[in-house]
Amino acid sequence: MSDVTTVISPRLGVAVRARLGLVALLFALAAVAWWSTADRMAGMDEGPGTDLGALGWFVGVWVVMMAAMMLPSVAPTVALYDRLQRRRAGAAAPLVFTAGYLLTWGAAGVLAYAAFAAARALAGDALSWRSAGHALVGATLIVAAGYELTPLKDVCLSKCRSPLGFLMSSWRSGLSGALNMGARHGGWCVGCCWALMASLFALGVMSLVWMAFVAGLIALEKTLRWRRMATWTTTGVLLVLGVLVLVAPDAVPLFTVPGSGADMGGSMWSAPMMR
Repeated sequence: MSDVTTVISPRLGVAVRARLGLVALLFALAAVAWWSTADRMAGMDEGPGTDLGALGWFVGVWVVMMAAMMLPSVAPTVALYDRLQRRRAGAAAPLVFTAGYLLTWGAAGVLAYAAFAAARALAGDALSWRSAGHALVGATLIVAAGYELTPLKDVCLSKCRSPLGFLMSSWRSGLSGALNMGARHGGWCVGCCWALMASLFALGVMSLVWMAFVAGLIALEKTLRWRRMATWTTTGVLLVLGVLVLVAPDAVPLFTVPGSGADMGGSMWSAPMMR
């Protein structure tokens, strides 16, 4: 028996160290993504309606943003996947899983860009801050708060908080399977977090402060032991922000009100989209 234990213990230790190394790698990638995002977004925050730039530029920034915001909270899922696949798909499988996850978020970013561009083309100055833009931002935050309490949010969040059931029921073999599973898990994450991302657009998608704020809410929901407390806390925070934006936007800390600087006639939607 002692001989068996002697053989198993080193193998177990190697496996544990490998998973810890994987988690450390994902956190390191997230740190690099935060640094890159801070560098590329410096001085770009113009509050709601901030220019998103050209599509290619925006998608590049968006994927890096998602890596920064999501990799820490998805790291336990990737580590669990690595444990379950037991190297059958090779050491690259967890990274391919992560790439599939970010691919889904990249597609979500393209849809968000398209919606933003369509609103700009169809509404134009009708959605300026001094017109309907003010109400739109507040309403977006309030709707996001309401989504937190819906059954769909609850189902999607359960997949993110307890990924074992998802992994077992959606298992695919090989590297193509890893990509497929990562993309599908990303889909559940988009279902869980799309309203929070809409809130980020409402508050200022190019603001590092609001990006960190939303990332904190996401981590809170996915990791806090008391699930109901996490969702109700997020709901309350978004609701308060929405009401404040509607009645006293200047009272919201670190919120950039469009046109509050030198250009008092500034519009949420008037800046040309180019980079």
